[in-house]
Amino acid sequence: MKKLIPFILTASLVLSAFTGCGENTDNPQAQTENDKIYYDNEVQIILSDDGITANGKAVTDSTTAVFTSNDVIYYEDRDSYESGNPYGEGTDADKHTAEEAAKVTVVNITESGIYRLSGQLSHGQIRVDLGEDADEDKDAVVTLVLDGLDINCDVAPAVLFMNVYECDGDSNKDSATSSVNTADAGANVIISDGSVNNVEGAYVAKIFKDNDKEKKLWKQDAAFYSYMSMNISGEARESGILNITADNEGLGTEMHLTINSGNINIFSDNDGINTNQDDVSVTTINGGNVHIVAGLGAEGDGVDSNGWLVINGGTVVSAAKPVSDSGLDSSLGSYINDGTVIALGSTMDWAESDSKQVTMNLQFAEYKEKGSTIIVTKEDGSVVFAYDTSKDTISAENTREFMGAVISCPEFTLGESYNVYIGSSSDGIDVVTGSETNGIYDISTVTSVNAVQQAYSGTDVKGHGGIGGRPPMNSDKPEDMPPPDMPDGEKPQIPGFIDFPDDMSPPPFPDGDEFDPEIMKPVPEGFEIAKNPDGNLVDFGGEGEFDFSFTEKPKNDNKNDVFKSAAIFTEFFMQDKVNSFSGVTDYIL
Repeated sequence: MKKLIPFILTASLVLSAFTGCGENTDNPQAQTENDKIYYDNEVQIILSDDGITANGKAVTDSTTAVFTSNDVIYYEDRDSYESGNPYGEGTDADKHTAEEAAKVTVVNITESGIYRLSGQLSHGQIRVDLGEDADEDKDAVVTLVLDGLDINCDVAPAVLFMNVYECDGDSNKDSATSSVNTADAGANVIISDGSVNNVEGAYVAKIFKDNDKEKKLWKQDAAFYSYMSMNISGEARESGILNITADNEGLGTEMHLTINSGNINIFSDNDGINTNQDDVSVTTINGGNVHIVAGLGAEGDGVDSNGWLVINGGTVVSAAKPVSDSGLDSSLGSYINDGTVIALGSTMDWAESDSKQVTMNLQFAEYKEKGSTIIVTKEDGSVVFAYDTSKDTISAENTREFMGAVISCPEFTLGESYNVYIGSSSDGIDVVTGSETNGIYDISTVTSVNAVQQAYSGTDVKGHGGIGGRPPMNSDKPEDMPPPDMPDGEKPQIPGFIDFPDDMSPPPFPDGDEFDPEIMKPVPEGFEIAKNPDGNLVDFGGEGEFDFSFTEKPKNDNKNDVFKSAAIFTEFFMQDKVNSFSGVTDYIL
């Protein structure tokens, strides 16, 4: 039977709430007026379907720093150029008509400076283009202050940095590293305190130059896109919100992306965040609250870096396509150094073993239903992490099932063991009692949990061979040590293994294979199967009490089921900074 464990936490078991610290890039010099921050020499652009103004004046003239046009770059409804050369890689779904493109008002920004964006544009694009040589000009820097921006573009990105200064222009595959400083980047975004900003955009599939070489002319993958490295930050109170809704990828660059602070919510048909310069790009999250619901279409990772992913702080909630993708994905390595991270999907991408914060990777034996809650406790029962997908108001109706989870938080400690629980509120009972924000609980407020304990069948540690979570069995036994003398009819007790009762035969294996005790993995030190058929309180030490109750688990006819082979583990031991546990499923008595 699976163990449904409602337990009450005494005050002494309640720990402090999650905190995360990260570096913030300094914003331009500013002054405060009526709790609103304004920047020196900023240009205030107000959008409207009836016309665009800059500092109160209508903008139309292309000779000014801000002007409008109807020349959006888009994937045309064609297969080839008039020359006969192929047009691009797009499919019919990527094509748009000239009539669709003509509806788009492009707000062009052509000079360095700070531009405050507000108002609504139903068919529009913000395009920042300081000229073809801007990538080498350190003064070609634009900062967009989002202050109540509501913009939609059906044929291309809604916000596009084309030509500004590239702060890492000399980087290449041979010189690139996971550490990059984007403070001088030419593309910068500030989310104004107290504002809600909605950016809804499309993409431009790869368009070829008009020759027979099929070389790229244009390709813009995300609703909010930059060809150059980009910084995003909130203001002092971090009360501003940026919502991105994307037909393809949500937030992307062709080089680096650094998120320093702010509240960013992304809903995307494909990847939520993508930095796409192969073996060069670095996605860095230093702080803020980043919430991603990716893969709402055919596929999509939560965060996908074609180089490195580095998380130094903040809160990251990232959900990928459940059947094919991972919450966090990088080509050259992911580092989790601080902050609170929960990433869900079908698989899990390894973080690097020299990350500074302990990470737990869980690969479940079966999909966990939408609305599930993940709870992690210390051995004394104190809760160190809790996330309830059913209370995630950002994901809301887009909450989905998952099979893989990556969890990291400052409360995880190297060398400690933890218990993992999965709960469901489908029966109308709250899994966790306490205060939460978008599903993540303030652990200092948690007073009770009603959930099913999890066990696992396999474990590994990034960068380590052998069994993983614990040292290999008999690793200290000399080769010439004889077996112990035992009384007649008794068997030696192998540390860390669960012995079969006398009236129980080893489980059958497919194709008539013999049971091989060598495939058994060790049970972590201190493991105990708690049996409490009367439902009495069981004290596991400390001041917390667990009220055990039992429910039937549907019959599992899989002959390789971990519990039929008795290789069950409930102690999730953090041997290294990155620890992986596979075959995770409900603990059956």
